[in-house]
Amino acid sequence: MHASQKRSAGLGLALASAFAFGGSGVAAKPLIEAGLDPLHVVWLRVTGAALVMLPVAWRHRRLVRERPVLLAGFGLFAVAGVQAFYFASISRIPVGVALLIEYLAPALVLGWVRFVQRRPVTRAAAVGVVLAVGGLACVVEVWAGLGFDAVGLLLALGAACCQVGYFVLSDQGAGHGETADSEPPHPVGVIAYGLLAGAVVLTVVAGPWAMDWAVLGGSAEMNGHDVPAWLLLCWIVLLATVLAYATGVVSVRLLSPQVAGVVACLEAVVATVLAWVLLGEHLSPPQLVGGGVVLIGAFIAQSSAPRPPSGPVASGPGVTVAGAAEAQEPAGTGSELSRPPASP
Repeated sequence: MHASQKRSAGLGLALASAFAFGGSGVAAKPLIEAGLDPLHVVWLRVTGAALVMLPVAWRHRRLVRERPVLLAGFGLFAVAGVQAFYFASISRIPVGVALLIEYLAPALVLGWVRFVQRRPVTRAAAVGVVLAVGGLACVVEVWAGLGFDAVGLLLALGAACCQVGYFVLSDQGAGHGETADSEPPHPVGVIAYGLLAGAVVLTVVAGPWAMDWAVLGGSAEMNGHDVPAWLLLCWIVLLATVLAYATGVVSVRLLSPQVAGVVACLEAVVATVLAWVLLGEHLSPPQLVGGGVVLIGAFIAQSSAPRPPSGPVASGPGVTVAGAAEAQEPAGTGSELSRPPASP
């Protein structure tokens, strides 16, 4: 494949991933409003995707022995943590607002790099952080005493912190006990086992045996229209999880974490537009402007963050995985495994 064809294919897959991830909250919110607990919706999403990815997990079963910490961290933070906090937040605040708050993750990662690891950051990266925080102030309407539910805002911030936790874990685990010739973990295998680990954690936390299963046999309302609940669940599992992660990983391999991360910023735009059209969630002009500033700040922060020394995780074969994925990882952290899941 020629370079131009490779780039075009990568951009197409990155766009597909952003659109797929962007629809997760829009499909989940009607199920939550129909009577399902947010944690139960997350459990259905993660467990369903884990079952679909079982053949992939079996093919990469050596990862359980070679990378147990990485798999556990991905399952706990990038899968269970991000998605649980995100779905809980959208039960209280608009989908677009929750996802934009998650885009503070690049700024938080830079804060970790500067103040905890005591590594320098560029002036442009600092500007990106200031823009992201300032834009977020417009999104949450600080001049109105926070125009949204404070608990919902804190839950969305928790999702951003979970993304940071996985990024830091990947960064600190890079190269530990490994040689330069070690084979990097395959990102699809990491995703498969991350989903399995997340499903185990969520089974304990969510208690699916207490779920109102009858809701899945009924319908959920989307902006005045009834939609079969099972159809929304298929959307969440197959499109917003399996397809989203798979296309995101391949796009990073064809492009680069930086370019794929920039395209992933469209996820917030997609989520906001879909929530506007399908859920009737309207944002005010100042909030829309603030959202744009958040994305610009996140882009600058991702593009300007310093790179850590490369290692088996940092130089993996291709994330946002984040997320990282809900998830895409800030390019400066070096890991290519996560997608941000912001909406995970």
